[in-house]
Amino acid sequence: MSRQPPVERLAWLVNRLRCMSVGEVGYRMQQAAVGRLERRGMLRWSAPAPESTARALPRAGTPPLRPGEADAILLDAERIKSGEVVLFAECRFNVGAQPEWNRDPASGVLGPSVFAGDIRITDREQVGDIKHVWELNRHLHLVRLAQAWRVSGDATWLVVLRAQVSGWLEQCPPMTGPNWTSSLEMGIRLINWAMVWQLAGGADGQLFAGEGGQALRRAWLDSIYAHCQSIARHLSRHSSANNHLIGELAGLYVATTAWPCWDQSARWRDQAARELEHEALAQFSSDGVNREQAFSYHVFSSEFLFVAALAGQASGRPFSSQYWESLERALHFLRSVMDVGGHVPMVGDADDGIVWRLDPDHNDRAALLLSLGRALAGERAPQSATARWLLHAFPGQRPRSIKPAQAPGWSFPDGGYLLFGRDFGAASEIKGLLDCGPLGYLGIAAHGHADALSLTLSVAGEECLVDPGTYSYWQDQKWRDYFRGTSAHNTVRVDGVDQSVSGGRFMWVRKARSHVERMPQSPGQFDFRGTHNGYMRLADPARHIREVKFDDASCTLAVTDRVAAKGAHKVEQFWHFAPGLAVTRNAGGVHVRGKAFELQLEVVGEGAVVELVRGQENPPLGWYSRSYEAKQPCDVVKITTVSNGAPLECRFTISFS
Repeated sequence: MSRQPPVERLAWLVNRLRCMSVGEVGYRMQQAAVGRLERRGMLRWSAPAPESTARALPRAGTPPLRPGEADAILLDAERIKSGEVVLFAECRFNVGAQPEWNRDPASGVLGPSVFAGDIRITDREQVGDIKHVWELNRHLHLVRLAQAWRVSGDATWLVVLRAQVSGWLEQCPPMTGPNWTSSLEMGIRLINWAMVWQLAGGADGQLFAGEGGQALRRAWLDSIYAHCQSIARHLSRHSSANNHLIGELAGLYVATTAWPCWDQSARWRDQAARELEHEALAQFSSDGVNREQAFSYHVFSSEFLFVAALAGQASGRPFSSQYWESLERALHFLRSVMDVGGHVPMVGDADDGIVWRLDPDHNDRAALLLSLGRALAGERAPQSATARWLLHAFPGQRPRSIKPAQAPGWSFPDGGYLLFGRDFGAASEIKGLLDCGPLGYLGIAAHGHADALSLTLSVAGEECLVDPGTYSYWQDQKWRDYFRGTSAHNTVRVDGVDQSVSGGRFMWVRKARSHVERMPQSPGQFDFRGTHNGYMRLADPARHIREVKFDDASCTLAVTDRVAAKGAHKVEQFWHFAPGLAVTRNAGGVHVRGKAFELQLEVVGEGAVVELVRGQENPPLGWYSRSYEAKQPCDVVKITTVSNGAPLECRFTISFS
């Protein structure tokens, strides 16, 4: 995507203003004024002389290692030394032994070394794909170099680390270039810098030995100060106060705890702690669901809250019991929606961005987060290397308020999700998830998808009916629109338009609202009825009504949809099946075979036309994205009819092979 045409830019601005309150407009104007002062050099960026760092975090240790863990760390560090890094979930890029930190590793575009406020991060001609630039500059891989030194004692790794940090500080002076365009990215970088600093021995460690080391320490502290100053000036507020705000506050808190070096440090730290306490409750429902309605960001926000809490424990400033209870509820929800095979439905946006990467052999973020929870609940020998490294990077007393894991639940009405099925946690598990909650969080609902009343299903730990994911934020607009649109979810589309109205890649200007009319009483005898108002905006207002019934004795799922309106409407029902399943048409409807199960889909509806679609390009249909910037074809059953209230029923009968 290159620079937006003026008309498109104007349309975006109008839509953005529609989503703002009067208070937010005032805040945006104030931020613009601060930006102008920064551009003119009228606000200070140079750090005052640091005070003693004696009050910093306790010295980090090396966790107990299991067979093969040290070898895996050293192997990955060797790759980094030669210039190969992992970005996002598992994409490898060669950025060189001495990276050009402003260069997009995917496209090769070198971002300009100009005032950060003058950079258009959506202009691919100017910065390439900004997500790739930012991901590299989160510096997760620098922590690996510090780990390599810890496990080997070989000073070579400190030499490599020193060269990479020095190169970054030289190429990325304060407020210059694309790496100073996002407060969230600064926060993540500070968290990883704190772990590097800790694992490398702290302010008096070997990394800073000699005249060159002392110069590095001074320059690094200057940049840390500028990071904190910029975050504090440019916090995400109002309709942008989602995971970005949590990440910014967590980075600011960890930094001011690791480096309490300036007069402003205590003020920044106290502000960050106070606001994190608020956001831990505001951004998670009373039953533990992240209010962005995006499960990847549920994990992302939880990672920030945990690392801030660990820094608080290590510094002797623990967060409140209410804060920890919110984290417990978040873990409980995550544990509940995860199937026996370890899969979490890909509800809402996901970009594979993570806060830390401490275990080179494992990148299942949900599982790693749950393992950290178990470790904090008193697991004597944490199974996860990630948990062990975090607890040693931020040493301190474990929180008294965290409790052992509860049994998984099934009903999360405040968050907007209900589970149906049987034998949860067993090899014969059937687990379905029904979405009956809001579109997203705050005015723009940035990371929500138009998926009201959609559902997913896994059988015997194998994904069956899936949410196809996100694919990309910045590819051609048609792909962004498709993956977040209604036709990419297991629900109903009316008259060929999405349930909610998009105003931009991260903005919804009209949002469908779901309403539960009949609440089920158990996951095994599940009887649900709900509606949403997304199509009441049509010239002939229409209301989508969905009934979902699951019977555990017969392993049968029945979904009945009606579109109530005065006149007839085109109704399309979509069922997305996971790649790897064998999906075929037969006399009874559609047959699906997995590794351990079979499923028969029968369709009952007047005039219903059943199609099996796979990998269609224009318009897109039949695609699945397990990881960011990657997509593959999947089978979609598309059922079309014209109706003014007649029922369209799909019956799924499950049997085990």
